Amino acid sequence: MNQLAKHAADERYPYRPDQVLPPGETLRETLEALDMTQTQLAQRTGLSGKHINQIIQGQSALTHETAISLERATGIPSRLWNSLESQYRDYMSRIRERESLDKQVEWLERMPLKALRKLGHVTATARERGKQLQQVLSFFGVATVEAWEEVWGQPSAAFLQSAAFSADAGAVAAWLRIGEIEATRIYCQPYDRARLRSILPRLRELTLLPASEIYPRLRKLCASAGVAVVLAPEVTGARASGATRWISPNKAIVQLSNRGKRNDKFWFALFHEIAHVLLHGKRDVFVEHDLGHDGGRPQQESEANDFAGHLLIPEFFEPELATLETDSDVEAFARQIAVAPGIVAGRLQHDRQDYRFGYKLFEKYELIQDG
Repeated sequence: MNQLAKHAADERYPYRPDQVLPPGETLRETLEALDMTQTQLAQRTGLSGKHINQIIQGQSALTHETAISLERATGIPSRLWNSLESQYRDYMSRIRERESLDKQVEWLERMPLKALRKLGHVTATARERGKQLQQVLSFFGVATVEAWEEVWGQPSAAFLQSAAFSADAGAVAAWLRIGEIEATRIYCQPYDRARLRSILPRLRELTLLPASEIYPRLRKLCASAGVAVVLAPEVTGARASGATRWISPNKAIVQLSNRGKRNDKFWFALFHEIAHVLLHGKRDVFVEHDLGHDGGRPQQESEANDFAGHLLIPEFFEPELATLETDSDVEAFARQIAVAPGIVAGRLQHDRQDYRFGYKLFEKYELIQDG
């Protein structure tokens, strides 16, 4: 019994075999049973010999028109040829889907599922891999894994290549996406470079306020210049302290994780990221570890570090800064330049590589975001 006869016998009892051969294999068997050559079949159907051979080799689809021609030349009903073609194409689609799913499941392992579940972005269980995949793609705002690689994988990869430490691309991307989602909820005026520069002194004044009062004022001031400031706790594995990018030509995101939860680190990171907004291109994406360490762009990072350092402690005062010896000296100097003592202590720790100096002057920041 050839495959066509077998198919006819089993048509009443459908099943999903592990392998489905192309209709061309059945056509080959049929020609053998009819003692007909491919050339003769081509003559009888009006098709080219090349086309007949491509169907037999499974290289060309068997169309409805071709099925009618085969019915007339072989006596085998066109509906059976069409059914064979349909089953084969369905089988091949399932194979491709399975291969794609296998790749996607592997990709899913790269995602910080535990963190996304804790934040409520993933609710599917470990057994619902397909649903998990859909939820993760929806969280990132992309339709496919390929789209994720282009939209989120590239910035993460650039960050990882430049960083002299171990970080996870999926965690970096998730942290950036969390910031993006939050930034869309913050209404901002169109970006105004002059306005952003003009509010820098007022932002600096906020270093003297209690931590609980800072974020609402900080966000409002920056939004008036077209910058959405987002506080997004670190996603485990991201190891990122700050990021800057543009979500539109008129709106920038400055994203901070508050790593270290210390006031001097927070303010340096903030002004470092603002420097990227003011000094560098809108197409750039900056992601930093600790305080401005993104080794892939040393000049831009150095510029941002200098900007932040000189804004917090103007160059004019640096000679006096070097003479400070005690906590009382630091507090008096901080009052003189109207900045929090912890910021001065942090600068001296960095300059002197003495991480015990002034440690009592730091404030722990548990920043509170308003609704």
